Parts: sequence; structure tokens; C-alpha cells
Amino acid sequence: MNFSHITWLDDKGHIKPPVFLYAILAFLARGWCIFIASLTQASDRSELVRIFYPEKSDFLLALAAGLGAVILYFVVLAERRRSPMWLRPIFVHLKWGLWLLLLLDATLLAQRLIHGQFLFHWSLALDALVLFWSCLYVYKSKRLCYYLADWPKEMEPSVTKD
Repeated sequence: MNFSHITWLDDKGHIKPPVFLYAILAFLARGWCIFIASLTQASDRSELVRIFYPEKSDFLLALAAGLGAVILYFVVLAERRRSPMWLRPIFVHLKWGLWLLLLLDATLLAQRLIHGQFLFHWSLALDALVLFWSCLYVYKSKRLCYYLADWPKEMEPSVTKD
């Protein structure tokens, strides 16, 4: 049988992480991404941060909330290596972690709307749109469900009598 048309399996037969999972984690950790991008500007490092986060408190909260996405990213990396095994229970509940982070991000978006006095900003509108599509993806994605069920408990070695 030729299984070359199945692109979501790796060489070992494990389901690869969906690209949209990486996109959602990058979206949730966008405060960290903006912080890292701001470090590349030599003249004024805070200017890029002010474009996305006019209030300093909003940026600090985005960094705090994005820390959860960074942790989940490292859990996904650990799944790709299938070690350490103590991360497996965390990986199985990754979907709940995503829901928690999406809810936290919605709360932070509401706070940013309040700080902006409910005036329209493209960054807020794009954040709301991506947040909506991310929630739909986490709720409806079969591939994400299959991926999260792909790290089974390792069978304990059986004791054989010789």
C-alpha cells in the first residue's frame, strides 16, 4: 500500500502537530513575539511595542498570558521526541490548556477595548477575528483531537520467566 498521500503522519507513523496549532500558539504568545522583534530595533526598542500595545500594562499582561502558550509549545516539542514521559499527562489535556489561554486572551482583549475606550483599531479587530477562528478550530478540529490522542501510555515491560 502506498500511504504517500497522507501528509499528516511522520516517518514513525505518529501524527504531526497541525500547522494551525503552531499558529494558535504563536497568536497566543504574540506578546513574546513582539518583544523579541522589538529587540532587533537598535534606535527605539519600545516603538514597535507601542504600536500593538499602547498601554504598558496591556503589554505586561500579554507577556504573562503568553507564558502559558510558550509552555504549551514546549509540551508539543516534547511530544515530538516522546520524552520525558512525565509530560504525557499534560499533553493529553493540552486542549483544556488551549481553551484556558483563549479565554484569558479574550479577557485581555476586552481589557484592551476598555483602555481604548471602545474605539475601533485594526489590531483589536484582527485579534478578535483570529481569536474567533482559533476557538472554532479548537472546538471542531478532528485532526487536533487525533493528534492529542497520539501519545499513548507506554506499555510497561512485562516480566517473563525463563
